[in-house]
Amino acid sequence: MMKTPVSIFTKITLSLLVAGTLAACNNNKTEDKSASTASAPAATSTTGTESKEQIVFVNQDSLLSKYQYVKDMTSRLESKGRSAQNDVGARQQAIQREIAEYQKNANTMSADQRAATEQRLQRKGQEFQQYSQNAGAQVQNDQANEQVKLYEKISDFMKAYAKEKGYKMILTYQKGNATMLYGDPSLDVTAEVVKRLNDEYSKNKK
Repeated sequence: MMKTPVSIFTKITLSLLVAGTLAACNNNKTEDKSASTASAPAATSTTGTESKEQIVFVNQDSLLSKYQYVKDMTSRLESKGRSAQNDVGARQQAIQREIAEYQKNANTMSADQRAATEQRLQRKGQEFQQYSQNAGAQVQNDQANEQVKLYEKISDFMKAYAKEKGYKMILTYQKGNATMLYGDPSLDVTAEVVKRLNDEYSKNKK
């Protein structure tokens, strides 16, 4: 029977997805800056008399918990997963009832009747296994499609956002993730990113 799919889109999966997306926004950095800023997230560059940050970061946990698109996406996946699980469970229970009924009446049946019934139940069992596997594969396919959509949505936004702000690199921070040990709070653009993502999603949501 297909395992419970309610949590198929875990926070770990989402975190890895977002980390990859934000890291991809580093296309404009030079090789020298890549080497120096990897260990110094608060590095800045000076243009004339104005100091402008070239590197900022986004808190992954906050993004995943506050971005409405992620909430709606997770809800869609969980709903599809529960529906598939309930359907598979109902089919399994129906077969189990038939088996129990056969076992109850087997002693009163002729040998030919028993053989025919066993063959029919065996065939139904095989069909159920195939149906369960297909249902699980469909849930996984839905998850993969949603991952692609989320990646494209965040990636497109971050690239445009970095270009608009003049950022050379957008890092990610997640509690317990040692990739980034510290970032000055002044470089945290999470709130603005979440607000703009939600505003864009709300505007385009049908």
